[in-house]
Amino acid sequence: MSSEKKITEQQLFDQLISSLVHSAWVFMGKLKNPINDQLEKDLDQASIQIDMLDMLYKRMKGNLTGNEDQYLGHLIRELKMNFVEEKNKKTEDSMEDGTGKKEKVKSKKSKEEKKTEEFEKIEKTGEENNEENE
Repeated sequence: MSSEKKITEQQLFDQLISSLVHSAWVFMGKLKNPINDQLEKDLDQASIQIDMLDMLYKRMKGNLTGNEDQYLGHLIRELKMNFVEEKNKKTEDSMEDGTGKKEKVKSKKSKEEKKTEEFEKIEKTGEENNEENE
């Protein structure tokens, strides 16, 4: 690293979080991929980015300032809500038949559906914890 301009740990942390958040939005198809300027959707990769952020958040609990804790918690909840929305869109699209009508499909819950339900539970728990802290 050059001696002229040292990057602080805070700046590195902010860059790491921003990178993961941006990647999650790109993988959900909410932002264009900066490499090819296309909207692409890869919900498996989006889920991994969100899981990494959530893991960092949980591991750093107690080491974050109040503002960092609140901001990171908000980012993760926002990403999870959007993930669930995109996942539900994908499910609805796959249920459409050739006439454009949606047919009801009963099947065992997939791993992603279980994860979506878990995200919703976590979201609810996060909201309850925020209300308790206020």
